[in-house]
Amino acid sequence: MATGFAAFGTALPALGIAVPLVGACLLLALDQVLPRVAVDALAAVVVLGVAVLMGALVAITASGRVVSWAGGWRPAGGVSVGIVLVADPFGAGLAFLVALLTLAALLYGWQYFSHAEAHLPVLLLLFVAGMTGFALTGDLFDMFVFFELMGAVAYALTGYKIEEPESVQGAFNFGVINSLGAYLCLAGIGLLYARTGQLGLAQLGAALSGHPADLLVLVAFTLVATGWLVKAAAVPFHFWLADAHAVAPTPVCVLFSGVMAPLGVYGVARVYWATLSGTVSAAGVQRALLVLGVLTATVGALMCATQRHLKRLLAYSTIAHIGLFLLGVAALEPAGLAGSALYLAGHAGIKGALFLLVGVLLSRYGCVDEITLYGRGRGSRALGWLYVVAALALAGLPPFGVALGKAISEESLAATWLAVVFTAVSAVTGAATLRAGLRVFFAVGPPPPEHHDEDVTTGEREEREVEPAPARTPPTMLVAILLLLALGLVTGLPAVGSAAGRAAERFTDRAGYLDQVLHGAAAPAVPTPHGAAWTALGAGLGVLSAALAVGLALLVLYAPRLPRTLRVAGARTAPATHALHRLHSGHIGDYAAWLLVGAVALGVLLALPGSAAGATGVTP
Repeated sequence: MATGFAAFGTALPALGIAVPLVGACLLLALDQVLPRVAVDALAAVVVLGVAVLMGALVAITASGRVVSWAGGWRPAGGVSVGIVLVADPFGAGLAFLVALLTLAALLYGWQYFSHAEAHLPVLLLLFVAGMTGFALTGDLFDMFVFFELMGAVAYALTGYKIEEPESVQGAFNFGVINSLGAYLCLAGIGLLYARTGQLGLAQLGAALSGHPADLLVLVAFTLVATGWLVKAAAVPFHFWLADAHAVAPTPVCVLFSGVMAPLGVYGVARVYWATLSGTVSAAGVQRALLVLGVLTATVGALMCATQRHLKRLLAYSTIAHIGLFLLGVAALEPAGLAGSALYLAGHAGIKGALFLLVGVLLSRYGCVDEITLYGRGRGSRALGWLYVVAALALAGLPPFGVALGKAISEESLAATWLAVVFTAVSAVTGAATLRAGLRVFFAVGPPPPEHHDEDVTTGEREEREVEPAPARTPPTMLVAILLLLALGLVTGLPAVGSAAGRAAERFTDRAGYLDQVLHGAAAPAVPTPHGAAWTALGAGLGVLSAALAVGLALLVLYAPRLPRTLRVAGARTAPATHALHRLHSGHIGDYAAWLLVGAVALGVLLALPGSAAGATGVTP
């Protein structure tokens, strides 16, 4: 019995990839035979099955990693040419999150696109396979393969509405920038293979152990990290993300923001801890993550606050929070990693719910413009209150998972100025989201003046994703929204925080990873985690950021009634805002140039001597 259970556990990672692939093939084969409701039901059943399998994998990996060698090609003498899947609690948790978000997207999209046939669910199942494989593989080249599967499907999903020029443009930007990132990543993988003759993460780690990083290894890590950071939409690799979210179908945005972009952060952390943590300078990695994290959080928050296109507003909020995830990882210790993981999971649920609520507005009014929608949602007060709760949760209001992840990350960095960054970014993005909801659903504040700014996308005339427009919100849409809000709440439970702390301890145990993958050693005991729990300070900072979000939102809503002196002072920031918007020009050549600048800057930050401990309060 025990042997059979162990075999089942070993098979779970491969099943998590194979089941959605087989399901996609079945849907394509049966598309012309089954009615649309059967296609939707079959897709939902397949994803539910993946969620059950990945949930079981999360439970099994709580006691140790699950290592699965394809075809039984196990290592001999610590060396192997086999392909390996390695599931630890973080990888399994991400795969489980992928399945949950996809299930919510499918429920929301139940008979959503009357003309879609099976194409949309098939693409979503392929997307699940790519993201699950990326989270569970123990091979660097396979990470790239799954990265490309994920990217190719995401490209098709972005340009799904092929008849719309904006959709084609957004997909083109996505495809070119992500392809450039992939080419750089592949070049880095090639350099590491040329140096070591290995592609497995554990094999690479063993080959590089005890050897300080020379120029070739440093360049290779820079190129690989650039590829993952492009997917993560870290500044200055971020330009594609808002364009993609603006045109992609709303259910797809749930996956883009909730898990696809954060997988880039996971990729950087995985490669560093499994392969290069004993080789590449920890001070350089910490410095690079710190600089990119602060820059990403700041730019994302400022761009979020100046949007009126609701899907772009939420997309830039995602960029800002990616910056905060990077800052948590920059601590280079288990507590910071646990904080980022909880932040990621809580953000996925809350941001997914917000996108779906915006999708309801789009389906009813054919518009996602905050100004045009002023007061038009007053007949949907229930949805309005759900939106307000989600906006406050995004701002860091306890007891949601966003607040717990934020609190743990802040305390792991132990630097006051970084706590200020977390609080300010959470408040600004939460305020922008709340401002839009109060205007649309409750008509708070005077009607905003209509003014046309060529730097700002309005979203006034968008193509409805449901025809005819529904008079009431379909039950499946409402269930999907509530499911995602529940996910955001559950991730704030103390038990989940403790589990994340234990998972982070195992994730950062490089020696245990190498021994278990290469030599079949038993999973080492995990020490009791410290710091992965609610504290009075963390909860207080969460309440503060939520209160600041409310204050900032009301300040903007009632800006026309402020004293003239304050309004003039605010107007003086307009040139800086216009300059920031002009950087996001929509020109693919500009975006490619920024990508190359970012790759060079990343390499310099990694190579510079010295320590970032003074900035973070943590000694790497």
